[in-house]
Amino acid sequence: MNAGRAPRAVLLDTCAVIWFFGGEPLQGDAQAVITKAAQADGVFISPISAWEIGLLSRPGVGRGFQFLPDPTRWFASVMAQPGVRPAAFTPEIAIGASHLPEPLDGDPADRLLIATARALAIPIVTRDSKILAYGAAGYVAALAC
Repeated sequence: MNAGRAPRAVLLDTCAVIWFFGGEPLQGDAQAVITKAAQADGVFISPISAWEIGLLSRPGVGRGFQFLPDPTRWFASVMAQPGVRPAAFTPEIAIGASHLPEPLDGDPADRLLIATARALAIPIVTRDSKILAYGAAGYVAALAC
């Protein structure tokens, strides 16, 4: 990512969606970058995050965060926020996720989110150390949150 110049758009990984819209503090300048992107070209959220939130909302699976009043309405309220845009999930992204440069973690959701960020040519905001390392290797623009 270009130091000193905030991106006009970002893709949030699932944890960043949960933390940012759940009011949890973010690291570094991630909060400001997300807010500026919302006022510019947008904060993109993938349907893959909706799927992961659905998985996290199952009884006995969640990690302490509750999606109230239910995950469907919680996610809809996130998508209705100013500056939030849906990231398309296209066949090209799905195939691209299968052919990312290696080495990369095999987590399918991570691969799909990385492929989405690459297809949109925007940074992914994440706290995932594997995605951040992949970004540091130059395969995707990544911003720690």
